[in-house]
Amino acid sequence: MLKRFFYGLCLLLLLFFVMLFLFGYFLIRQGFTARSNPPALEKVIATTALSLSIPKTVKEMKNPIPFSQEVLMEARDHFADHCALCHGNNGSGETTIGKNLYPKPGDLRSREVQKKSDGEIYYIIHNGIRWTGMPAWGEKDQDEDSWKLVHFIRHLPYLTKEEEKEMEKMNPISPHEIQEEKEEEKFLEEDNSLGNSSEDKQQNEMRMEKKE
Repeated sequence: MLKRFFYGLCLLLLLFFVMLFLFGYFLIRQGFTARSNPPALEKVIATTALSLSIPKTVKEMKNPIPFSQEVLMEARDHFADHCALCHGNNGSGETTIGKNLYPKPGDLRSREVQKKSDGEIYYIIHNGIRWTGMPAWGEKDQDEDSWKLVHFIRHLPYLTKEEEKEMEKMNPISPHEIQEEKEEEKFLEEDNSLGNSSEDKQQNEMRMEKKE
C-alpha cells in the first residue's frame, strides 16, 4: 500500500514538472516581449497567486471613508493625475502606456474588478503588484487617498462623458507636450518681436515723410 502511494506521488510530481517544463518552454519560445498577452494558464496562476497573497483580514475590510460627492470629486482628480496615464480616465486601460505594458492593466469597470472587496482593491492600490506596472502608492499603514480611490473605482462603470472632460484638465502633461508648448511660446515671442520691429520701421518712415 505504501509502495503504491509512493509511486502515485512520484507520478504526480513527474506530471507537475513536465507541465512546468512545457509552460517554461512555450513562454521562452513566445519571447519576453511586452507586446503579447499573457496565456490563459499564466493569467490563472497570477490571479490566484495575487488573491492568496492578500490577507483574509484585509479582504474583509470595509471602506472607512464615508462616501460623499466631495470625496468622489477629490478621488476623481487624484485618479486623473496619478492613475489615468496607464488606466485611462474611464478605467479601460486603453492608453498608449497601458496597451504596451505586460500584463496590460485590466478594465477597472469589469465585473472581475468590481466583484473584489473594498479591502482587496485598497490593498492593490496601497501595495502595488510585483512584476507588473502597478506601483505601490501608499506611504502609510492606512492612507485615506487609497480608500477614496476605492470609491471612485466603484463609480467608474457609471462615469459620464462630462466627468471625463473634467478629468482631462487634471491629466499630467507629457514631456513631448511640454516641449511643444515651449516651442509655441518661443514662436509667438519671435512673431511679436518681428511685428514690433515692422511697426517701428513704419513709424520711422512716416516721420521721415513728414519732415520732407
